[in-house]
Amino acid sequence: MSEETEYEIALSRPKAFYSAFERKEELQHQTHYCPGCGHGIVHKMLAQAIDSLEIQNRTVLISPVGCSVFAYYYFDVGNIQAAHGRASAVATAVKRTRPDSIVISYQGDGDLAAIGSAEILHAANRGENITVIFVNNTIYSMTGGQVAPTTLLGQVSTTTPKGRQAGNEGYPLHVSELLATLQAPVYIERVGLGDNRQIAQAARAVRRAVENQARGLGFSFVEILSPCPTIWKMSPVEAQHWVRDVMEKTFPLGVLRDLIAQAEPRPVPRPAPSLDEIPRILGVAPPAPAASAERSSPKPASPLDLQVRVAGFGGQGVLLLGEMLAEAGLDAGLEVSWLPSYGPEMRSGTSNCHVRLAQEPVDSPLVAHPDVLVAMNEPSLIKFAATVRRGGWIVYNGEAVPAECPAEGVHILARPFTHIADELGDARAANMLMLGALLEIAGSLPQASVDAALMRLVKSPRWLELDERAMTRGRELFQEAFEGVRR
Repeated sequence: MSEETEYEIALSRPKAFYSAFERKEELQHQTHYCPGCGHGIVHKMLAQAIDSLEIQNRTVLISPVGCSVFAYYYFDVGNIQAAHGRASAVATAVKRTRPDSIVISYQGDGDLAAIGSAEILHAANRGENITVIFVNNTIYSMTGGQVAPTTLLGQVSTTTPKGRQAGNEGYPLHVSELLATLQAPVYIERVGLGDNRQIAQAARAVRRAVENQARGLGFSFVEILSPCPTIWKMSPVEAQHWVRDVMEKTFPLGVLRDLIAQAEPRPVPRPAPSLDEIPRILGVAPPAPAASAERSSPKPASPLDLQVRVAGFGGQGVLLLGEMLAEAGLDAGLEVSWLPSYGPEMRSGTSNCHVRLAQEPVDSPLVAHPDVLVAMNEPSLIKFAATVRRGGWIVYNGEAVPAECPAEGVHILARPFTHIADELGDARAANMLMLGALLEIAGSLPQASVDAALMRLVKSPRWLELDERAMTRGRELFQEAFEGVRR
């Protein structure tokens, strides 16, 4: 080929995809989907639609729990990963708060048609101006192949080893037909990936559904019959033929609702009022300024952003410690987030929480690298010690940090807080002892705010008095060990 030869690129990666997929360091050129899986095809259709409509910078993709849970590693758009079944509800919230965005809910049949059936039904009935991509492979794929709402009669699954029976598991749920009975949806179509002709039609349907939203026309829904070779125990070619030759008999392809020609653009909702306007709207007096300088948030030279992780097991007061810190921050006029995490056990299960106190709005409630780790037992210390930022603090409920614990470059206050609390009157006050030490480390909360938080959260006079003494003793323990040292 000479240097003068001109050529045109016919195929390339859509701009709506990241240039590399960073979920696995060694496999950044490929997705996690099985060979022959339909999700890869649908992803490409969606990315091409986003490119052709030039809406990449406006798009927010809501990914589900299911095989497509990692979609945020692939699409270079705004991404939110929703709880199981809640993608269409999350999409509703995003669209209503950011009406200028293009919001796409991407869900599988186990996610949308089972636990998410109420969410999709009511989103469609309200006619939310969102786009829903519904990938139907008739099975719960990610969790091992259990029967799904869309599993065909006679189809074998791990929970229907003799095949689905109408008298026991009911009939396959026809989601598109169900939604088509509602008045509000503008566009509903079922397409398939059974051959190249079907794939071309599916691509047109996906683009049309996204374009409807860009035009402000209302709720659009595309159901895509998709192969699942791994769980169906077929080759990719066999699985694709099964979509065309078997699935379509139960789920016929076609347009079930098309009101696009007569649909009028929905009015753009007014922006939400500012916080300053809310008292006037509600007809209440604006909040009074702080009564004293002591209750006002301190104003250090650099904005405060204290990130704390508290960890232990259920029954140690882990969540109460974090809630106390958050409530005190609210009382002091700070921006606050408190995110609890705990297992199903009533006692002895793992428990931890993330707390952030800041003078600027908190961008995320997650604390990946805490300034302070409060570890109430050794397993929590071992698990989270390495996450503490260099120069940060560890407050540990133990005589000393184990030698094998990765805790280099951080300050450590290790004391037998449970034993000390027992001497004060009750071992369960160890969390307030550790909170006292944490307050000394932070040095950013007025005592009046801490007292107000304690009064709100602790109602028993006995515990109120004990917790006050415990926090005071915790402050003293820090002062004795690190006189003159602060965060």
